[in-house]
Amino acid sequence: MSTLTIFNSVPAAEAPANAPAASGRSIPAVLGADLEVPVKGGRLVGYANLDYAASAPCLEPVSAAVAAALPAYSSVHRGAGYASQLTTARYEQARHTVRAFVGARPDDAVIFTRNTTDATNLLAGCLPEGTTTVVFDTEHHASLLPWPASVRLAAPAFPGEAVRAADEALAAIDGPKLLVVTAASNVTGELWPIAALAHIAHRHGARILVDAAQLVPHRRLNLTALGLDYVAFSGHKLYAPFGAGVLVGRRDWLAEGEPYLKGGGAVRSVGETAEWHDDPEPRHEAGTPNVLGAIALAAACDALSATGWTELVREEERLIARLRSGLASVEGVRELSLWGDDHPRVGIVSFTVAGYSAREVAEVLSSEYGIGVRDGKFCAHPFLRHLLGAQDADGGCDDDTTSAIRASIGIGTTQEHVDRLVEALRDLVSR
Repeated sequence: MSTLTIFNSVPAAEAPANAPAASGRSIPAVLGADLEVPVKGGRLVGYANLDYAASAPCLEPVSAAVAAALPAYSSVHRGAGYASQLTTARYEQARHTVRAFVGARPDDAVIFTRNTTDATNLLAGCLPEGTTTVVFDTEHHASLLPWPASVRLAAPAFPGEAVRAADEALAAIDGPKLLVVTAASNVTGELWPIAALAHIAHRHGARILVDAAQLVPHRRLNLTALGLDYVAFSGHKLYAPFGAGVLVGRRDWLAEGEPYLKGGGAVRSVGETAEWHDDPEPRHEAGTPNVLGAIALAAACDALSATGWTELVREEERLIARLRSGLASVEGVRELSLWGDDHPRVGIVSFTVAGYSAREVAEVLSSEYGIGVRDGKFCAHPFLRHLLGAQDADGGCDDDTTSAIRASIGIGTTQEHVDRLVEALRDLVSR
């Protein structure tokens, strides 16, 4: 099976942003689509939000779901009152919705967290003693840093090399082992061969954790079909910016690991010692959980599933192709890529502009054109240094010498936004 064509990609086609989906449902709208921002000279212009990879705007159905839950909002799990019972039911239904959204196995745990970083740190605390983690230098810091013992692999020159390097690294490790990899790069948007990597991991008796934060807003994910052990992602990147993320996966490590937080809800009883839940969901969700965040996350999953991925992917691929073509036409603009221009990717493009720092470009785009992009190192310092050919640089977050600009798109992005960015860059380099 091809590991790069399992995400329901379809050919690009001309279609308006809110064209009817194949299922008969329109692509849902986002809040803030009519936001106006001030630019140089005091004018107000419609905001061109091209910073979805950092945090996506809220979907209208998500906002509606939260508003509907608020009147009966109450504590969960231990209240006898009607509002508490209703809120508990909504919270637990959210867990089932997320499980279905990622195609998880029926017995997989679904643990609500704050975000992807929180989820990876939770799993890191549950690894069996002596576990070695294998992780690529191309990862986001959330996947690169939490592990007590890790083997770091250099950026692979092509997907097959990623599989080979993981194969060799895992073969050399004794004891428990975990392979950690992104599904879609937060720097380049490029898709990783996660099915092949899962196969390699299992062949060596290892497990695999996939950072799906940048994939699930753009493509369907099926944990079971791909053979993944764990996936983690964030609501704020999935059009549900209410402070919830999730870790989904096999129960045994999670049931045996130290409770992530020690407190109410994680225990069965407390005397001289504490008896902790062996069910990983309550075990790692001590205290009052972010109920509204979970409801919002589930509402986003429902909205995207109901719309259907074919239309969402078609529109994204049309816009990202237009953006990349436009950037290639601007002198001095260099797109960053690990595996080449033709490699499949989601709606993320990072680039540099000759003669300008990334921060200078981002500030001009905002102040003069009403365009929001991201600049910096994208919490992926080793990877960005590799892409920029500056592997020996040690600059931190505030160092502009190894930084780039990232434009990212999603639901609510229009052709005018893309064209405005390209023309703004053309204006900038001609000064």
